[in-house]
Amino acid sequence: IALGRGVCGTAASEGRTVLVADVREFPGHIACDAASRSEIVVPLRAADGRVLGVFDIDASEVGSFDEYDRTGLEAIARMVVEASDM
Repeated sequence: IALGRGVCGTAASEGRTVLVADVREFPGHIACDAASRSEIVVPLRAADGRVLGVFDIDASEVGSFDEYDRTGLEAIARMVVEASDM
């Protein structure tokens, strides 16, 4: 997925977590699963700020993710990068 396209590309290009309550309302959403209705994408950021990849999590219900999920998944993303050789 190109930078700036879909939820994943937007999170990667902007270097920020993107939480989408209803993917059908996200301009340019790229569906990888027809059952997906909400999504959260968390960038995996290196110590120097580069985005190395993203966590992309979908759910079958609208509004499945909230700020609590954002906080927890961002913490997990930091741990993954710190534990890797990226």
